[in-house]
Amino acid sequence: MANVSPRGDITSHPDVTEMRERYARMLGGRDVALVDGPVFLLGLYCAVSPWILHFTANQPALVPHNLIIGIAIGLLALGFTVAPERMYGLSWATSAIGVWMIVSPWIVGTDPDAGVIVNNVIIGCLAVVLGLLCAATAARSTSRSATPAM
Repeated sequence: MANVSPRGDITSHPDVTEMRERYARMLGGRDVALVDGPVFLLGLYCAVSPWILHFTANQPALVPHNLIIGIAIGLLALGFTVAPERMYGLSWATSAIGVWMIVSPWIVGTDPDAGVIVNNVIIGCLAVVLGLLCAATAARSTSRSATPAM
């Protein structure tokens, strides 16, 4: 293939600084990429946990609850992956969902047993921790991108 560009590199391009800044902004939201997968897996587990732990018969109200909350957590994780700049503001929602998961066995369920309580408390604690981690990293990358480069 023929070299159609008269220049050898991009350093002499008139918009090189603007292109570098835009590229840095685009990659700035990806600091939390390592959290996207665990949040998605947590949502997936939350959605299927009633069938894994077999509490579909003794806690029928928690079955659709965990399914819907798990789907919500999974959709948040997919949003973090697809549109990180827009979605990392919702990182706190993951923590709020986690707090709800901790208290939900007593509010939604009827006389929950220890297995249901432990399951939802572990899911809730992991959601709170991952949500706080995601929010802290997003805040750090936002403040870093707001700081002008010298």
